[in-house]
Amino acid sequence: MSHDDTSGSTTDRRIGRGRIADRIVDDLKERILSGEMPNGWRLPAERELADQYGVSGATVREAVRVLATMGLVSVHHGSGTFVTAESDTMIGMSIASVVRLEGLGATEVLGVLGALNRHAAKLAAVEATDAEIASLREAADKLAVVDNTDRAIEDLRAFMRRLAEISHNPLLAALCRFLSDVQVELAFEMSGGRVSEWRRVAGGLHADRLAVVEALESRSAARAVEAVDAHTAHAVDLILSTPQAKKIQHSDPGYARLLAGLLKTRLSSPAH
Repeated sequence: MSHDDTSGSTTDRRIGRGRIADRIVDDLKERILSGEMPNGWRLPAERELADQYGVSGATVREAVRVLATMGLVSVHHGSGTFVTAESDTMIGMSIASVVRLEGLGATEVLGVLGALNRHAAKLAAVEATDAEIASLREAADKLAVVDNTDRAIEDLRAFMRRLAEISHNPLLAALCRFLSDVQVELAFEMSGGRVSEWRRVAGGLHADRLAVVEALESRSAARAVEAVDAHTAHAVDLILSTPQAKKIQHSDPGYARLLAGLLKTRLSSPAH
């Protein structure tokens, strides 16, 4: 549902000269992040913003382009510019930028996810309700048999996301949600789309997933951390042992190019 900017649309927000577009970006970003302009809010028309800030239309367009690059707004030609400040998008863009700039590979990215899942499990052992842990077991049980690629992908995403969600830490959950989706897609990409190889990778982690659930059911944070560490190590070994992974290792300096592609796909997908 969209919102129209009716209140304050005529407010004079004129600013001083010198990197004017940057100052407009800072002001609009603050209004968005503070909640003054919530997700779905339609920004005033270019001419209105130009009048508010006392600048040219070209300067406003430059500021809006920067906000769009940051993932804070989306420009829909013919209908306006809307706030799209979703935490997953902003976190994802930040992670994708670091991966590309630093040329990070699968081991580094999956290692970070492992550390985050480790903390999530530690919190969940204490904070999660019995019903929440039971829902995690249900998610794990769906992966007992991997016979349908598409369904297994969705079930894997659901299991990893649920583990993070029951930590009751929103920031941790958002970070894990994005990276765990990338891990699932990386695993599938490395399987080459072959059902037998995908079954080996995804199905090979079933015992590890159950161990995580059982550790949480015991309410032992130490045991939960140990189980997640084992799951992470096994996942990395399985993903990097696929024929496709070995091929990339020999033909490419790392997985940065592949990861950048997966990250770009996730950020451009309306379903992420």
